[in-house]
Amino acid sequence: MSPPPAPSPDRNPRTVLDHRIDSSTGCSIEKLWRHRDDGLLDAPHAALADAHRDLVRAERDVTFHRARLARLASGELPVDQALFARIERTVDQLAHAIDERDTEQAKAAAALEPIEAAAPRQAPQQVPTKDFAALLAIAQGAKLHEHLITHRLAVATPSRTRISYAQLQRLQANGLVDRDTSHPVHAGQPVTLTDAGRAVLAAPRPAGPPGTTPSPRPASSRAPAHLRR
Repeated sequence: MSPPPAPSPDRNPRTVLDHRIDSSTGCSIEKLWRHRDDGLLDAPHAALADAHRDLVRAERDVTFHRARLARLASGELPVDQALFARIERTVDQLAHAIDERDTEQAKAAAALEPIEAAAPRQAPQQVPTKDFAALLAIAQGAKLHEHLITHRLAVATPSRTRISYAQLQRLQANGLVDRDTSHPVHAGQPVTLTDAGRAVLAAPRPAGPPGTTPSPRPASSRAPAHLRR
């Protein structure tokens, strides 16, 4: 069975390089793609946009085959030799999709390196106290779990710090954490700090009332001129 058609950019799966691309280009993935379509990018940024699109397509294939495998193993279907054959075939397809994803990831990382090297150094983000505590807990090891009965998502940490799924999504959207989506959520998806997240923990905390944070620096101030549109 072939993968489903490509969804619109706002529904694309995230990749392990997204936060690095956001930080080095100063704009969102969606804007980078849009500027590529409009012919507004220089050669290095255009190559990055193309490589990232290939990576997203490969990541989508991994997600598709992983979802098929999860359904086959869910207990919904009769257990017979035909099911075993389908599971074996899907595992092979998933393994091939992972190999393709890793290849495209390496290409995208190579396209990103010269842009990161040319990007100005940025001061670490300042985050609210609650998010800082969540990053500390995640640094000790964390996993996102889905309850088998209620299907509620929750982050488990050794310190038992409460981290809601909404907070995890916010930290991930800000490029501070990442999660390994190659693991099913019912088994636990490892959540780790990104380089930006580690920089937040290493930076001095600003003085001021608890839970406050300075106004963020506008992204346009660090984006290349051709991306500030």
